[in-house]
Parts: sequence; structure tokens; C-alpha cells
Amino acid sequence: MATSSRTDPASGRYEPLHIAGDAARLDAAARASIARAAELGRSRFAARAARHDREASFPFENFADLRAAGLLALCVPQAYGGLGADFATHALVTAELGRHCGSTALSFNMHAAACLWAGTVADQLEMTPAQRADHEAHRAWHFAQVVGAGKLFSQPFSEGGAAAAGRAPWATRARKVDGGYRVSGRKIFASLAGAADFYGVLCTLDRPGASLADALYLAVPADAAGVQVVGDWDPLGMRATSSRTLLLQDVFVPERARLLPEGLYHQAMQRFPHMFTTLAPTYLGIAQAAYDFTVMYLRAELPGMHPVKRRMYPTKQQAVAEMRIRLEQTRALFLQTVREARIDPDDDARQRLYAAHYTVMENASAICALALRTCGGQAMLRSLPLERLYRDARCGSLMLPLTAELCLDRLGHECLYAGAEGDESIE
Repeated sequence: MATSSRTDPASGRYEPLHIAGDAARLDAAARASIARAAELGRSRFAARAARHDREASFPFENFADLRAAGLLALCVPQAYGGLGADFATHALVTAELGRHCGSTALSFNMHAAACLWAGTVADQLEMTPAQRADHEAHRAWHFAQVVGAGKLFSQPFSEGGAAAAGRAPWATRARKVDGGYRVSGRKIFASLAGAADFYGVLCTLDRPGASLADALYLAVPADAAGVQVVGDWDPLGMRATSSRTLLLQDVFVPERARLLPEGLYHQAMQRFPHMFTTLAPTYLGIAQAAYDFTVMYLRAELPGMHPVKRRMYPTKQQAVAEMRIRLEQTRALFLQTVREARIDPDDDARQRLYAAHYTVMENASAICALALRTCGGQAMLRSLPLERLYRDARCGSLMLPLTAELCLDRLGHECLYAGAEGDESIE
């Protein structure tokens, strides 16, 4: 009789899959960073996740561990003292964290994304020599805050309107003044609110006729006068992200607050659309965790669980087969997409990006729902992680800038229309 190839030869117990499937395809630096995230997740974050979920409290100790492990500098270029991870490595590290604590992974991504915008993405943008010199000076200061001082960045963009979906200018405004800007506005679902040292605020340069092209990306210090965190945070899932409302009331920030030169964020969002899929890795990790839980549950290998195997029933085997198929479909499309992330993707790659993002978000929810049904009543208990995975997974399809609906809307339109092509009127 055939035996499983995913069991530990010494103990005979189930060995969870590598988040990338085949780790041999990764370089040594990527494997090391993922392994570091996996060790922190297994040994520390997983055990803390239930408490932070129940309390809706931010996992400060998790970020202290990430800081000590050097992972807050994952996406800081090596020239500035960071690990210099590329887009794909960032995605896989985030996914690995998502297996153990979805809220930590999602919050970590908000921090790392700020480093990617100012680092890897900015390096591929067209800038004048003056803009490049300006950016080098500013990002050197910001990266020093991460590498040298261990500071934590966030990326609040939602305002409750069309701006987060790229359909309108940001309502948050930045007025140019001597030495910097005065920023006023309101951001909702501001992950790391009250926890970040800098808020990477997307806003609009306040001038007559301001448009999407006038978007500005500023790192606002959390302790600046006029910065306030308000409201409660009691959501269905992702409860430990501390995504409260951020109020900015005539906040002064200096010139060096720019994470990208004036006008460059609009170019970046158009030319590097993969940055809007950085929420997806967390949900791939959640889907993997739900699959792992189900296999260990049915094999009676969960720590502290009464050793009653349930794997011999055909209905359970079929459900696990379906979960594995969905997981592999999701992982394959996800990996292809993150590995081809680059400036100016062609139409095929851009459309695949929407398909991948939609697939991850929808399949994560479907896999968790199937896991809950397959494992049965005990899996609903909060003493086990599956009900939290289920709730967290439900949030992915709702999250801007690419909700499931927006993915379908953009994908369908781009499949049928080329560029600025429109419909001719029929007379």
C-alpha cells in the first residue's frame, strides 16, 4: 500500500507543505527568510493568535520578534542595510506568517509594502536626475528608521469613497507650505492604527484642478501634532490588525516625509499594478493553515487532541482531496503571478494578476468553509484555530483596493476592451 510522502520519517506524523510548494526553486536568501518566518510563526505567533483575536489587541510582541529577527527590514534594499527581498520573496514570507497569525501577516505586509514602494518599485520608475537625487536622500532617512531604529510603517489608504479603488483623487489633502506639507483628512480601516511609528498616507496635493496624477505618498509620524486615532475596532475577522480610524488635522510633515517624489505615485500605480495584490499572500497562508489543520485533525495529530482518527471515512477523504485541489490551483496561479511581477506588465500578465487575486481570496474562504464542515462540531470551538481562520478568510474578498467585485469588473473589461477602446454607437 502506498504511503504519504508528507510525513516525518522519524515520527510518521504529517509534515506541512512548504508555502512555495517546491522550495528548491527559491534562492538561499529566500529560503532563509521564509524559514525564519516559519520558526517565529510556529514557536510564538500561533500560540498568541487566539488571545489577540479575542481581545482585538495588536500583537506588539510579534513585531518585537520580527524586529529582532531582522524581518522588518525584509524589503529594504541591501544598499541601505536591509535584506533586499524581491516581490516574490516578500509574498512568500507574508504567506508563511499568514499560516500562523493572519492579522500579523496582514499588518506586516502594510509595513513591508511601504519599503517596496520606496525601494524596488521606485528603482524601476522614470525620474529626472533631480527627482532621483531627492528620492535617494529621503528614502535613505526612512530606511534608516527601519534598519537602525526598528520603526514600524503602515499604509492607510481607505477613505470610504472611490479613491481606494483608483476611481477618484484622495480626499485627504496635502497643502504645500515652507519646508513641507500640511496634511488633513480621514482614513478608515487604518491597519496598525496606534501601533505604527509612521503612517504612509496617500493623499492629494492640494491645488486647483487636482486629479489622480496629483497623488502624494507621505510618511506621517504617529506622534506629530494633529494625528489622532479614534473609534472602536470590533470586526468579524482580522481583529488584531487594530484598523481603527486615523484623523489628520492640519498635520505638518517635512519634505523628507515623501516616500515617492511628487507625482510619482500615480506613475507607480499604473506601471506596477502587482503592488495592489500584496494582501493576497496572507490569505494563501490562511488557506494552507486550514488544509494543514484538517489533515492533522483527521489523522488525530493535533497537540492535546484525543487520539481518535477520522481519516478512514470516504467522505472525509473526498473533502480533503477537494481542498488539496483548490489549494494547488490557488498556489500555482499565485506563484506564477508573484514571480512575473515587474514594471509595465503586458495585458496578459495584468489580466492574470486580477485572476490570481480573485482566486486566492475566494478559494481561501472556500477552503476554510470546507475544512470547518469536514472537521465537524469540535472545529467550531475557539480553543482550536479553525474558526478564526474561517472568520479571517471571509475578509479577503472585501478588501480594497481589489475586492472580488473589482477584480471581476476590471478583468472582464480588460478581456473585452483594448486600451481606451469604447463602444461605437449603433444608429
